[in-house]
Parts: sequence; structure tokens; C-alpha cells
Amino acid sequence: MTIAPNIAAPDNQECIPVKQPFNFGRWFRATGWRHLVGAVMVVFSAFPLLYVLSASLHPGGTLITANGLFSEVDLGSYVTLFNLPQQPYAAWYGNTLLIGGITSAGTVFLGALAAYSFSRMRFTGRRAGLLMLVLVQMFPQLLAVVAIFLLLNGISDIFPAIGLDTQIGLIMVYLGGALGVNTYLMYGFFNTIPASIDEAAKLDGAGHARIFFTIILRLVAPILAVVGLLSFVGTTNEFVIASIVLITPEKQTLAVGLYQFVSQEFSSNYSVFAAGAVLAALPVMALFLWLQKYIVGGLTAGSVK
Repeated sequence: MTIAPNIAAPDNQECIPVKQPFNFGRWFRATGWRHLVGAVMVVFSAFPLLYVLSASLHPGGTLITANGLFSEVDLGSYVTLFNLPQQPYAAWYGNTLLIGGITSAGTVFLGALAAYSFSRMRFTGRRAGLLMLVLVQMFPQLLAVVAIFLLLNGISDIFPAIGLDTQIGLIMVYLGGALGVNTYLMYGFFNTIPASIDEAAKLDGAGHARIFFTIILRLVAPILAVVGLLSFVGTTNEFVIASIVLITPEKQTLAVGLYQFVSQEFSSNYSVFAAGAVLAALPVMALFLWLQKYIVGGLTAGSVK
């Protein structure tokens, strides 16, 4: 009897994958539509910025002549911006940074104190106080413009330093109007910090002040950065209240001062206005880039409660 030899297949044979043909429809349904939406949003967001930048570099002075993006490039508008004695742009810039910085720092500090009290302490009227903070913010400050003007005008007769046409008075108005939402946002973030940390510190003899300044503030840094950024942006862009409180041109902010370049019918200069707007956006952009790592975490965690 003849036995056939065993013929074994080689073990080192590699499997060559078969390349599938590209299917555009399948790719678009899976991930392609995301790229399309992203491209549309980039164009939608970037075009106004490019248009303002192009208008600031165009020597025409009107928006019609600046329709061609970067058709002409001239820095004359930036030079003119700082050489107008009737419109002291440098003073407006400094006033905006001063008022915005003090307001944002004060908002963060006062809001953190209030949020810590509502989160860690139990007292009569605590729940009603939180509810009132939310209800008050349903009515914008714009509705109280007349009341704010009359109040500051009356204060000017007694304490001129904090009355009408003073930057301190404007800062106090901003601080009073920004505590509601910011306090409630901080309150939600403070509740995410375990209370056991406070109890451990109290066992070591620490009081509320020591716990707040040495422990809690370090743990809630993301929400402090978010509130500070939102307060600075809101103060920089605010126009109505600043326009009725600050009367002297040297004390006004950028939002109020830049309006003068386009408010006059026969002397409107949109090129200079655009140049001022571009420079006004630099501090906000720099602060945003510096605090961007805290923004997403602070907003999402603060809105949980």
C-alpha cells in the first residue's frame, strides 16, 4: 500500500489585504459632513474679522471703497487714530483697560465670597437669596438706565468722587449688576468641591477665611478665570451705561469713544473706526488665549448644579 506524503502549507505566508475602493458617499455620511460644517463656520467667523482688518488698512475712509479685501494696504488710519486731539484714543484705551481690569477683579472676588457663603454656610434666607439672584438677572441693566443716572446725579452732590462722570461710579454700577449670574455660576462650581476638605481643615484649626483663601480659591481657579474673562469682555463692550455715566471725553471708554468716528453725518471715517476696533480687540484676544485652558472646564462644571 502506497502512502501519499503530507504536503503542508507554508506557515510564513502573509495575508495581503484587499484594498477597498473609495466610497465618497460612505465617507461623507461618516465624517465628511463634519469637515463641511467646520469649513462653513470658519468662513462665517473669519470673514467679518478679515473685513474689519481690511477696512482699517484701506485709506478710503468709507466701507464702500473697502469692499475689495486688502486691495490697498496703508497704515495711515492707525497713525491718525493717535493724532486726533478731539478724540483721545490713547486715553480711551487706558480707561477701558483700567475699568475692565478693576471690574473683572472685583466681580471675581465678590462673587467668590458670595458663592462660598451660599455653598458652605447654612443660614436663614439662603435659598430665597439664591432665587433672588436669578430673578434679578432676568431684568437687564438697560431698564435701569434712568434710575442709575438719577442716582449717580444725586450722589454727585454729596460724594462727587463716586457720582456722575466718574470712573469709580461706573465701576460700582458694573459690580452691582454683574454679581447675580456670576455668583450663581460660581455657586455651582463650589458645590463640586468635596466638603470633606473643609472639615479636614477645620480639624486642624483653620477658620473660614483661611479655608477660603488658601484652599478653596486654588481649587476653583477655572471658574474664577471664566468669570473674570466674561466680566472683562462685557465691560469692554458695554456702551449704554458708560455713555450716560461718563460725559468728559478724556474719561470715556473705547465703546463710547469709537462711536464718535461714525456718529457724525459729514465726517464719518470708517477706516479709523475699524483701526480702533482692531486695536480694541487685542486685549480681549490676549486674555482669552491666556485663560482658554480654564474656559471649557469652568463653564461646564459651573453649570451642573
